[in-house]
Amino acid sequence: MPTNICRNLVTGGAGFLGSHLVDRLMETGNEVICLDNYFTGNKLNIARWIDHPNFELIRHDVTEPIKLEVDRIWHLACPASPIHYQNNPVKTAKTSFLGTYNMLGLARRVKARLLMASTSEVYGNPQVHPQPESYPGSVNPIGIRACYDEGKRIAETLCFDYQRMHQSEIRIARIFNTYGPRMLPNDGRVISNFIVQALKGESLTIYGDGSQTRSFCYVKDLIEGLILLMEGNHSGPINLGNPTELTIRELAETVCQQINPSLALVEKPLPTDDPIRRKPIIKLAKEQLGWEPTYNLKQGLKPTISYFRSILSNNLGR
Repeated sequence: MPTNICRNLVTGGAGFLGSHLVDRLMETGNEVICLDNYFTGNKLNIARWIDHPNFELIRHDVTEPIKLEVDRIWHLACPASPIHYQNNPVKTAKTSFLGTYNMLGLARRVKARLLMASTSEVYGNPQVHPQPESYPGSVNPIGIRACYDEGKRIAETLCFDYQRMHQSEIRIARIFNTYGPRMLPNDGRVISNFIVQALKGESLTIYGDGSQTRSFCYVKDLIEGLILLMEGNHSGPINLGNPTELTIRELAETVCQQINPSLALVEKPLPTDDPIRRKPIIKLAKEQLGWEPTYNLKQGLKPTISYFRSILSNNLGR
């Protein structure tokens, strides 16, 4: 963390990743402006900081410009789960393009450093495995996931064009699958799906035969990587993710073991353009940031399951 107190703007700050970042920044004595339109964010995620003198909450959509005075911009605003980003694909594309454009404009005006949360989805359904930052990706530009995949790709383009044209200070994080408390129970992501189904005593739904692979990073590890990237000297893009690869079927079985080993697994057709394999090469993060994950899957699942058990109990109690 910086030795001097920084004024930080976190877009999407009431969301899953954003709220954990807000916690970390506030706990280390920084000033934070949280910007969110609450499409997928929740004010409860940052409720502990409301009325704190170092914290400010603004309801705002990043597709519209805003004028603020800040030192650091953490640009995390964009729905990241297929259910949410496909709900309004044009809005998703606008959020990636216009939102990033507006934040880069703000960063240029106040000479702030900007970190943009990109995604492993820029690699599409990769033909190279595992994925290094040098791999340009294999994305279907007209598919149902393109609003997010291509949106993040153009957002990266904008960042590097601002760097070349205006000498803007940018940092690009390519975030692989991340999980932990404050995920939405209905976001359609595989870990939240499995945990919610298991806690409800339902069969776990596997799309395809379950042989497709993913790598899952616990949220605390991911936030540490973002902070190291922001305060480091490398513009990126840098992969941030856990390189431990497992099949979706193995994940389902692990969740069942943690909650209810007797639950069945049910197969359904694989969604269009769903990547078959996904695993980061994190050599650059190790070399440039001194970063690598510290939580294994079982360690991260324990607090994640506890969180979902709590919110499901509260919902049932209403």
